[in-house]
Amino acid sequence: MIIRRYLVKQVISTSIVVVSLLTMIILGARLIKFFGMAAQGNLDTSVLLSIVGYRLPEFLILILPLGFFIGLMLVFGRLYVDQEMAVLNGSGVSKHRLARLLIPMTTGFLVVHMLLTVWISPWGLRQYYELYATQSVRAGFDLVRPQEFISAGAYTIYAGSLSEDRKNLKDIFLYQRAEKPGRPDAMILAKEATRIEVGDDAASVVDLIQGRRYEIYPNTAKYTHTEFQTYRIRIESNKESKYDASQVDGISFGKLWETRDNPIVSSELGWRIFTPFSMFVALILTVALSEVTPRQGRYLKLFPAILVFASMIVLLIAVKTRMSKGEIGMWAYPTILLFYAVAGILFSRKQKLAPKFKKQIQRVRS
Repeated sequence: MIIRRYLVKQVISTSIVVVSLLTMIILGARLIKFFGMAAQGNLDTSVLLSIVGYRLPEFLILILPLGFFIGLMLVFGRLYVDQEMAVLNGSGVSKHRLARLLIPMTTGFLVVHMLLTVWISPWGLRQYYELYATQSVRAGFDLVRPQEFISAGAYTIYAGSLSEDRKNLKDIFLYQRAEKPGRPDAMILAKEATRIEVGDDAASVVDLIQGRRYEIYPNTAKYTHTEFQTYRIRIESNKESKYDASQVDGISFGKLWETRDNPIVSSELGWRIFTPFSMFVALILTVALSEVTPRQGRYLKLFPAILVFASMIVLLIAVKTRMSKGEIGMWAYPTILLFYAVAGILFSRKQKLAPKFKKQIQRVRS
């Protein structure tokens, strides 16, 4: 149908522009944060683009529904301002009919959003957590700067000075936190350290010269003291620990389903299942909120409509938080979506419902 092709083309092109603009804004803010971390020595600049790429699907989960809604509002608003809607209504095509014509396109956006929430975003977050954890440990000596304490994973490192190739360090202080409770922390003081190249191994192998090693038991006065002439240590990168178990947003959908009785897991599961349906709510709200006169302009109701749609997203996020604490159940997700959908349907039909309500009121008074 010509009208459907025309609308789909307009909505998709406008939505892509809006999503691209919002993505650039969000990525710009994130890049500033990551550059700040790199400037402080907490992050290697070589992994910045990888981190941003892995986090991009997570950003799109919130950007895509908003961009789609703004695209719909701009297209429908232009139809009213250019009086194309009046021509369509005169031809027997109402705004509700136009919305029905856009259902297949909305379903396509829903599928894309569901792919992001269920598979692509969790995969990207798993890669991000793995990269961040591995890099923070591996790059412990890479990030060392003279006369500054650098924390990298379980290690805290200090060097009085270092060579230009970052392989020879002077006046070394190294503190390693114990991996398991009850095990001692290790503190090493050395006059010099030399890094050893070990092929493609991600670990840092270091030869320490003329120093002392202390094993300290936290919350006790117990410790051991050893002096050495040379001592080789290996700062391991934790390849097996993909991500922390508490980071449920990076867990695969299958694993979430297996442990869905956990409140934190069920909140993430509900978020992935129900959030994509915000696309259909966006279409319903657009029909209700986009109507303007040519004199008003298509931007008159855009900002209030964005606030309405954003309030729905904020409520969904609030439900996710409350649900993770075990205060409410998964039913809250569809309840919010249905509330906004029903409100949008009623508001879009106000011109038909108002005379009926008026007659009912007059009948009751008489």
